[in-house]
Amino acid sequence: MSGQLVREGYTGTGPGAITPDGCAVELYTRLSAGSEPEVIASALRPGASLLELGCGAGRVTHPLVALGFEVTAVDESAQMLERVRGARTVRSPIETLDLGEERFDAVVLGSFLVHAGDHRVREGLLATCRRYVKDDGVVLIQREGAGYHSDLPREREDTAAGCVIRILSAEPVGDGVDEVRAEYVFEDARWTQTFRSRELSVERFEACLQQAGLAVGRYLTPDGVWVLARPEQP
Repeated sequence: MSGQLVREGYTGTGPGAITPDGCAVELYTRLSAGSEPEVIASALRPGASLLELGCGAGRVTHPLVALGFEVTAVDESAQMLERVRGARTVRSPIETLDLGEERFDAVVLGSFLVHAGDHRVREGLLATCRRYVKDDGVVLIQREGAGYHSDLPREREDTAAGCVIRILSAEPVGDGVDEVRAEYVFEDARWTQTFRSRELSVERFEACLQQAGLAVGRYLTPDGVWVLARPEQP
């Protein structure tokens, strides 16, 4: 078990516990999974073993378990993991995850984590993906869509959760990194989150994967947000 890392530039406000990356535990128990579990499931064989990195409170984990996948859910927050049901849980920062010689049919890196502002963090995330995927397995990555940093402010409604999600701003903080501010408004509560995000063109994104020993197999969604990558063989 590893301790929590300090996440510079990541903060959050609102009721309840806030994790080192600014995520509110109660908020992430309320938000819906949307189409994400179906997108992930479409790329996998039934009953596949799945390593979910940055699982949070189980927003996507629980539907994947219900679909019959064998999920190992990883998060650095013990308070988040307390909300996860039906999956094996491991508390660890993704970059320093140690599962020995285990390998999985699929590794999932969602929540736009690949856009970490710190190059070393992104490299560590992708190295973990490569380390734990089977040679014939897949890595499923969620990346930002076009205009994520420029089409602002914008909002969408999570009707299943009864929440309005607003991306308010993305202000440059240097070296190609933006500080993004978001808010989540329910009838009975409001949360905010500030985090660092680095824009990655398709070319730069694919180069980062290649550096980690991964190669794009195909884009799973028309907007290019969900990507299936495969491990490159030595």
